[in-house]
Amino acid sequence: MRVFDVPKKDARQVVAQLLATADVQIDGARPWDIRVRRPHFFERVLAGGSLALGESYMDGWWDCAALDQFIDRILRARLDKEARLSGKVLWAGVRARLMNLQRRAKAFDIGRQHYDIGNRLFAVMLDKGMNYSCAFWDHAATLDAAQIRKLDLICGKLGLQSGMTVLDIGCGWGGFARYAAETYGVEVTGITVSRRQAEYARTYCRDLPVRIELQDYRSLKETFDRIVSIGMFEHVGGKNYRTFMKVVHRCLKADGLFLLHTIGANTTTRSTDPWMDRYIFPNYLLPSAAQIAAAAEGLFVLEDWHSFGAHYDTTLMAWHRNFTSGWHQIRDAYDERFFRMWTYYLLSCAGSFRARVNQLWQLVFSKTGVRGGYRRLGAGAGPSPLVSQDSPKPAVT
Repeated sequence: MRVFDVPKKDARQVVAQLLATADVQIDGARPWDIRVRRPHFFERVLAGGSLALGESYMDGWWDCAALDQFIDRILRARLDKEARLSGKVLWAGVRARLMNLQRRAKAFDIGRQHYDIGNRLFAVMLDKGMNYSCAFWDHAATLDAAQIRKLDLICGKLGLQSGMTVLDIGCGWGGFARYAAETYGVEVTGITVSRRQAEYARTYCRDLPVRIELQDYRSLKETFDRIVSIGMFEHVGGKNYRTFMKVVHRCLKADGLFLLHTIGANTTTRSTDPWMDRYIFPNYLLPSAAQIAAAAEGLFVLEDWHSFGAHYDTTLMAWHRNFTSGWHQIRDAYDERFFRMWTYYLLSCAGSFRARVNQLWQLVFSKTGVRGGYRRLGAGAGPSPLVSQDSPKPAVT
């Protein structure tokens, strides 16, 4: 929801009329209806748009029993498109056009502001392998199994074979690196801009042919048989998509394959949701299909494009269940406002994928085309029965 110019006395009526188009009621009894705790909520949201909607939830001004369903409904009703842009949203767009918000000097900001906020939090929320990206739920009933399915899907698409060298751009806590090294016998170099991720991944992948580096992708020089980037491209920024692809091209051997796993947007945009940008992922930007294709043009042959965004809805709901059930283990490190912020983050994202506003794509590229045609080698066949990521992990602090 964005800004409207209405008298304060009419604010509740305007909000009620807008929500009615999404079949949402104020103080209704259905799970997706909202319950307003503060009377000034209506003026605040009309004046501040989506930023105010999220902030007022964090402040306890309103509640919803099924926040994911609420977000799904308002997005499907296109309420985010109903009104003119607020000054804050317009300024965010201007900044994105004039400035490179993801330039090299700011590369480590996302690590400090998001991924370094506490390994205990992510250990409670994520699967046993600490995979912080969309799982693959075909033939999987649990988060652990679905993340293993995702890892094996990626390994199959890359056609990994023992002895290959693999670069993991944005390696997180080392989930893919460990799985690929243990299951397929490859050597993995992982890079991240998060200090705490790097520390954890180095311990988690000890005694395996895995090297973890704290560095920005633009400084990469080595060459590899295979390159993968899982859930990192969202931090690259539109001004840097071409640079990213050039770096991958430089580092990929002539007969290599590159797999890009990323959230995607239905349309090209230069601005982001202001609440998500301020509180969760600073300076993030979701790429469109057109932007990815333009960035890769002339550098790569597109071999495969797989879309399974609905799986992220299921993944986020699983993360939310883990977060809420494990809150008692970490509440000493965070306050109640953080709990509401993180709840809003997880459930609003789930709603956005359910509404198909956001997508999840896996793309496979080669440099000159796979002779005879590309096929997903082993993809979807299921993980090795010998590997479950249950092996000992470092102490989480």
